[in-house]
Amino acid sequence: MLDRLKLLEENINRLIEFKKGHTLADIRSDKSKEWALRYGLLESLQIVVDISCHLTAKYNLGNPSTYAECIEFLKKYKYLDEELSDKLIGMVGLRNILVHEYITVDINKLYGLLDNIKDFKEFVNKIKDLV
Repeated sequence: MLDRLKLLEENINRLIEFKKGHTLADIRSDKSKEWALRYGLLESLQIVVDISCHLTAKYNLGNPSTYAECIEFLKKYKYLDEELSDKLIGMVGLRNILVHEYITVDINKLYGLLDNIKDFKEFVNKIKDLV
């Protein structure tokens, strides 16, 4: 799991640089940039899910039936605070949309998530000693 955590940290830095280098208009006009944004966020969200489920199993916190429940268990047992957990659970919903494309993804919202990269950083800081 340490390799997944390191990849998440690298993704955070890439997403920060991506935001600095590209406007929403850039992304709207270039499908490869849109793809990069989608994939960068998807991979980062999947890593959060993977680590959360790993920690739930490692510390025997319960038997989650969904990815969101892994984060719920981390909140329940105070590994993550309520505010961060709720944000991450919302992001798991986005992960599901990106993977399964239940609905068309709003590029404005995806780009707006780049303003919440601090949530990924906070996740890393809270769990890095637990992995």
